[in-house]
Amino acid sequence: MRLESLALAVAIGCLGMSVAVAQEPQVVRQEQMKAIGQSMGALGAIAKGEKPYDAAVVQTALEGISTNAKAFPDQFPAGTETGAETEAAPVIWENMADFAAKAEKLGAAADTLLASVPADQAGVGAAMKTLGATCGDCHEIYRVKR
Repeated sequence: MRLESLALAVAIGCLGMSVAVAQEPQVVRQEQMKAIGQSMGALGAIAKGEKPYDAAVVQTALEGISTNAKAFPDQFPAGTETGAETEAAPVIWENMADFAAKAEKLGAAADTLLASVPADQAGVGAAMKTLGATCGDCHEIYRVKR
């Protein structure tokens, strides 16, 4: 019985992965950006004192930002400039090297913070300033203002 349950779980997991792999880049990049936003929200709640400091939450948030920021530029192949209510500015495809560099800068900032995870609310606040400025640099140029 356990073997059947395990086989079923593996099969369901593979189906879920095949659906994720088949998603349009616009959808994947929106999910990545939402994940970064959720991570920033978790850090912001700690920085503002809305949530208590929790090192595990901080580390998970920073890992999510790092992972998603580094993978983000891969979701902008030619031909994906429109669709799925994208907020990606057309200038991304005109200046992909700079766009990718900005994403890498965010990933590197998160990695630097991961090397010495902020130890308290004040540290998380300082981390938010660093990450927020990096996010803003990219959004200013590469996100369609609505």
